[in-house]
Amino acid sequence: MAIIHFQSKQIPRTISRLNLVLPLFLGLITSEIGEAMRFDLASGSPKCISEDIKTNSMTVGKYKIINPDDGTPLPDSHKLTVRVTSPYGNNYHYGAHVESGNFAFTAAEAGDYTACFWGAERKPPITLTVDFEWKTGVAAKDWSNVAKKGQVETMLLELKKLYDTVTSIHEEMFYLREREEEMQQLNRSTNSRMVMLGFFSLIVCLSVAGLQLWHLKAFFERKKLL
Repeated sequence: MAIIHFQSKQIPRTISRLNLVLPLFLGLITSEIGEAMRFDLASGSPKCISEDIKTNSMTVGKYKIINPDDGTPLPDSHKLTVRVTSPYGNNYHYGAHVESGNFAFTAAEAGDYTACFWGAERKPPITLTVDFEWKTGVAAKDWSNVAKKGQVETMLLELKKLYDTVTSIHEEMFYLREREEEMQQLNRSTNSRMVMLGFFSLIVCLSVAGLQLWHLKAFFERKKLL
């Protein structure tokens, strides 16, 4: 009975420590997966942002133009066009002359996905301030729908976040390994081509040198110098 009583005292302490450590650990990891920024966009000058996303990863993004004058409607001139494309040029989102918007999709291709923003050219030119948030992987999940009252305890939710984070890191490691193998294959192919090019260049140089010697020999023989 003493052993059981001792375990019952240690479990709450362990859970309490995990409740303190897990949010910090998750915050450090997921901070690298989500990307939020604010930037200035000059009218008529596009600006593109890229994100490296692996296959079957969930990604969500939202953007909006910051009103330069709080309390007043956004001017009609403050509109932008947004396009999100895959590494192979497939369109995943397009918004024309909008003040704000959002997108969400599951990546079917691995590589750099690009979000491009541009405003119509105006005279005199204006500058738009844009808030943009782009999340992928674990950070893209809507955890508010998971953590409903009376459904999942806080500890279980944190453990699920941790599990999904570890799974995402594990998949990311395999993805990086595949990319590394692709780069090694490219390096080997490039090296073999460079060897062939060097061999071909050597043959050309020797051929040119032989032709020059033959020409000089024929010239000296005609001049009866040899």
